[in-house]
Amino acid sequence: MSYQAIIKEVKQKQFSPVYFLHGAETYFIDQVADAIEEHALQEHERAFNQTILYGKESTHLQVVDAARRFPMMAERQLVVLREAQEMRSLKDLQTYIEQPTPSTVLVICHKHKKLNFNSKFGKAVKAKAVVLEAKPLYDNQVPDWIADYLKGKKLKVSPAASALLAEYLGGKLAKVSNELDKLALNIPAGSEVTEQLIEEHIGISKDYNVFEFQKALGQRNVQKANRIVQYFIANPRKNPLQVVIGSLYNYYSKIYIYHSVARATEQEILKALGLRSSFFLREYRAAARQFPMSQTQEVINLLRQFDMKSKGADYNATGKPDGELLKEMTWRILHV
Repeated sequence: MSYQAIIKEVKQKQFSPVYFLHGAETYFIDQVADAIEEHALQEHERAFNQTILYGKESTHLQVVDAARRFPMMAERQLVVLREAQEMRSLKDLQTYIEQPTPSTVLVICHKHKKLNFNSKFGKAVKAKAVVLEAKPLYDNQVPDWIADYLKGKKLKVSPAASALLAEYLGGKLAKVSNELDKLALNIPAGSEVTEQLIEEHIGISKDYNVFEFQKALGQRNVQKANRIVQYFIANPRKNPLQVVIGSLYNYYSKIYIYHSVARATEQEILKALGLRSSFFLREYRAAARQFPMSQTQEVINLLRQFDMKSKGADYNATGKPDGELLKEMTWRILHV
């Protein structure tokens, strides 16, 4: 089940005896576990009917002992096993999972990695528990997730502003949601989150960011690109060279793909580029006119070279400051 579907059921007081939450994206696991903790019991029932255990400090016998108890003056009891991946005897919960106590809600949080469902324990979990696989979002999914999250906060956001947030906050949703929560506290409901507001409240420059940089390069706008380079050099912590190179690699890879599918329908092009809307398509079309396929391929090769240099793998670049590498890389891209 998706985390939204589980939370919807939980809010409707529809509980299952066992939940198994596993995967790399811990944000989804925490959201489901928090929702179950919030709705399974009323405040006055928690003292006697809620048990929190940690995998590293607990055995399967302690979990089973807690789960086999009956609720006190409540319809159900809640047992939450956090950091279950640290429990050595986790697989020994198989017998309980196959025959759980109906009046207990057992939530198993198995973070950072997937469970192997080919094992006997995995097959029991798959057959008897509600399972959530918490997968990380792909990079191109994060802007839409941000837009949906802000919509839940009664805020609007443009595709450009959403993409800017995604690029600088990354794909770790716990971090992203924390920054968005701070943003929402400072903006009235019903407002639109603009690049100006992002700069004021999160500190991401609306004029000197990687999106403006790649746009300047895509337009072969030498003056603008060099202004942004100077800003990046002056603010290296906000704009690490390897992050800039990674973003440009994605950008020029999309331009290369665009050349391959340029004669297809717009929907086919959007699908090939991994775009949800045509908002950014105009930019890729314009950049493709400035950089024919052969030149785009040359830029991609340049980015690979400078990625190696930035990591110290190129003997000729040893000792060169990141700022010098950035200036050289920018000049060479603009003059392919």
